[in-house]
Amino acid sequence: MYLLLIYDISDDRIRTKIANACQDYGLDRIQYSAFEGRLARTHQEELMLKIKRLLGRQTGNIRLMPISLKEWDKRIEIANYDSQDEKFDDWTRSDDDQEMLEEILDHDL
Repeated sequence: MYLLLIYDISDDRIRTKIANACQDYGLDRIQYSAFEGRLARTHQEELMLKIKRLLGRQTGNIRLMPISLKEWDKRIEIANYDSQDEKFDDWTRSDDDQEMLEEILDHDL
């Protein structure tokens, strides 16, 4: 199952440890405090237990939101990267979806 994990943690040391834990589980960082990826439900629970231990009694808010494959496939992503980056100008929709979205946007403008 796909997931989105976001957090708001003020302690730099703990925030770094939690980011490392997310990457250890194979999640991809999509923003400074946001990760996405695929994990089985048992691994999601395992990661959240690890994060809970790392956070301890420090102030923080961590949210893991499972997303079904059907809903994941509906996501729309626009990402512009430096031309040196391999993900330059990434678009995750099909050509038909992109044409439909462009028609909707043109109509709304």
